[in-house]
Amino acid sequence: VQLQASGGGLVQAGGSLRLSCVASGNIFSFAAMAWHRQAPGKQRELVALITPHGSTTYAESVKGRFTISRDNAKKTVLLQMNSLKPDDTAVYYCHQPPNIWGLGTQVTVSS
Repeated sequence: VQLQASGGGLVQAGGSLRLSCVASGNIFSFAAMAWHRQAPGKQRELVALITPHGSTTYAESVKGRFTISRDNAKKTVLLQMNSLKPDDTAVYYCHQPPNIWGLGTQVTVSS
């Protein structure tokens, strides 16, 4: 399985970005998917997770601003990020638990 993430970039505070992660392989629809992020000098943290049946979990810091979703037919998981803050600046990673990670995509939010 490989994960290909895209959609990062530079945005002003209050703006929006949408991250996309496309998976290869045949087990996508049976797997939980997640987005993590790692800011400079900080540990990688879970941002959002979605189960195979669509149940979601979010970090407290992003609740109400970020939305994770999935399209099993397209083997894609999305992270819609609204009302972005400078503290959201990080490299964002797509993750298929337990141990499949995509390359990160940089998100930079300017104040």
